[in-house]
Amino acid sequence: MACMANQSRFALLVYALAATLLAPSSLAAQSSALDSTKDLQPQGVLISAATFQGRKAVRVIPSPESGAASAAQKSSSGGGIVILPGTSFHNGAIEIDVSGQPGAGAPGDARGFVGVGFRLTPDAAKYECVYIRPTNGRADDQLRRNHSTQYISIPDYEWFRLRSESPGKYESYVDLEPGAWTHLKIEVDGVKMRFYVNGASQPTLLVNDLKLGDTSGPVALWIGPGTEAYFANLRITQ
Repeated sequence: MACMANQSRFALLVYALAATLLAPSSLAAQSSALDSTKDLQPQGVLISAATFQGRKAVRVIPSPESGAASAAQKSSSGGGIVILPGTSFHNGAIEIDVSGQPGAGAPGDARGFVGVGFRLTPDAAKYECVYIRPTNGRADDQLRRNHSTQYISIPDYEWFRLRSESPGKYESYVDLEPGAWTHLKIEVDGVKMRFYVNGASQPTLLVNDLKLGDTSGPVALWIGPGTEAYFANLRITQ
């Protein structure tokens, strides 16, 4: 009888261990097809549901009034964000499909700036951001190519400050095409970020000193000035 009791206890332990290992993570992935503007919170931009190159997406363009928007709504160099309510991000990965190109009537230095803001403060006045400049990816000028990706931290570390103080450290080259769907993956751990483009196995940009520190907060879609952008298939895992 004692032997049978021990066997039963062992079986229960094995069952409990298996159930623990096979149970879904308590931090389930957050995902959105971004095929609707419902509940999205645009700041300094205009948004609309659209179909672009056969995909349902959210279209984002600068608002005509964005020049008067507060620092909480946009970067000082223009553009703006679309806050995704209900999202909360600390460490993990953000994946999304984006397309960016200069919009109609955009200035000559427009690059189709498109990316993702993350770890927003409650008032959205501060956040980390990484983005691409699609027209730089295949430019004839090598220096422009070297500026294809960019990390910034709003509001204190815009691209011009980072480029001036640490040339080449917070931007890099990657092959891009304006208007093409591009897959972005952002991996974050503490104050470190790794940025992957189009499924590459190696990151195209490494940041080891995120300027806001080890924080957490919502995720946002981000565009720069003169941009027409599309966003689809968001997935956040932690």
